[in-house]
Amino acid sequence: LILIGGFVQLLAGFLAFRKYDHLGGAAFLTFSSLWSSFGATRIITAAYPSLHNTTEGFTAGSTAFLVLNACLMVLASSLNLVLLSMTLTMELLTICFLLFTLENLPLLFEIVLLSIFSTICFYGATASLANSMFGKDLMVMGPPLFTAESSKKDTEDPPPCICPRSHCTSGLRAIADLLNTGAVCGVPTDTVYALAASCRHPQAIEKVYRIKDRPQEKPICIFISNLDQLRAAAPPISPLLWEFMENVYPGGIGCIIQKGEWLKKLGVGAGYSRVGTPDSIMIRVPDLTVLVHLIDMTGPLAITSANPSGEVDSTHHDMVISRLGHKLEGVLCDGESDEVVASTVVNCTKIDESGITIVREGCIPAGRVMQIFESVKNR
Repeated sequence: LILIGGFVQLLAGFLAFRKYDHLGGAAFLTFSSLWSSFGATRIITAAYPSLHNTTEGFTAGSTAFLVLNACLMVLASSLNLVLLSMTLTMELLTICFLLFTLENLPLLFEIVLLSIFSTICFYGATASLANSMFGKDLMVMGPPLFTAESSKKDTEDPPPCICPRSHCTSGLRAIADLLNTGAVCGVPTDTVYALAASCRHPQAIEKVYRIKDRPQEKPICIFISNLDQLRAAAPPISPLLWEFMENVYPGGIGCIIQKGEWLKKLGVGAGYSRVGTPDSIMIRVPDLTVLVHLIDMTGPLAITSANPSGEVDSTHHDMVISRLGHKLEGVLCDGESDEVVASTVVNCTKIDESGITIVREGCIPAGRVMQIFESVKNR
C-alpha cells in the first residue's frame, strides 16, 4: 500500500507538470516523497527495532516538510478545495510523522489521519488523472478559497481600430468591406506591412498621403492579384516586358510601366489620377496568399509602406497599430513580415530601347534583377 500510494502520488505529479500545473505537480511530488519516507521509516523501524533511536534525521526532515507544506497550503487555497484539503491533511500527517520520530504517536490518531488522507489522495489523484487524460474537468476539484486581486487592469486597452487576424475568413472580409467603402487599412505584404486604399476611392488615396505625411510628388503604386488581370486590360506592352514580368511576378519586384486608359479596364476607376505619375505607374503582384485573396475581393489596391514618411518600415502588425492605428480604420494582423525592407522597384518604361534601370533596391538584390532581365532578353 505504501508503494502504491507513493507511485500514485508520483504519477499525479508528473501529469500535473505535463498540464503546466506547476504548483499541483510540486505538491504531489512533495506528498509522494513524504508518504514514501513515512512508510519506509515505519517499515524499517518495525523490522529493526534497534534502529528506532537513529531517527534524528527523519525528525529534522519532517520539520522541514512542515514548513514546505505550509507554503503549499497558502498557494493551494487559491487553486481548488481538493488541493487545499490535501495539503491541510498532509500538514497533519507531517505532524504525525514528527510524533512518530519522537516516539509519541497515538495509534488511533495515526489510523484516522491516514484513512482521511488516503481518501482525499485517492479522489485527488483520480481527478487529476481523469482531467489530464481527457483534457476537461470530468471530476469536480472545487473552487478556490480566495483569489488574489491584481493591481493591473483586468483587460488591456482596446486597439484604436479593428484588428482581425489574417487567417480568419471573417477578418479578411471585414478589411475588404472597409476598403470597399473608402477606408484606409494596414495590410501585410510579402515584404513589409503597407497602407492600402481602394483605387475606386480617390479620397481614400488622398487620406493615405495625410496619414503618412507623404509628399504629394511621391507616387503611389498599385497591387493586383495576378498577371492575367493585366492581360485582360490589354495594355500596350511589348513581348520582352511581358516575358520579364512573367519572371518576376509574383514577388518582391515592382515594375514601372507606361500609364494609359487601360488602367480603368483593370479596375482602377476614379483613382486613376491619384496613383502613379501622369505618365507611368508601378504595378506589383505580391507573393502572399492572404493579400492576393484580399485584392480579389476589392480590386486593385493603392499601396505604400505603413510607416510615417521618412521612418523605418513596419515589420509587424503591432508596429502599424502603435504608429498609425489611431489614423486607420483597420489593420489585418499577420504577425512578423516576411522581409525587413520594401520591394525592389524597376523602371521598365524603356525596356525595348535601353533596358531596365533600378529605381530602388529592396529585398531583391539589383544584381539578381539584372540577371533575370539578361536571361529573358537572351531568350
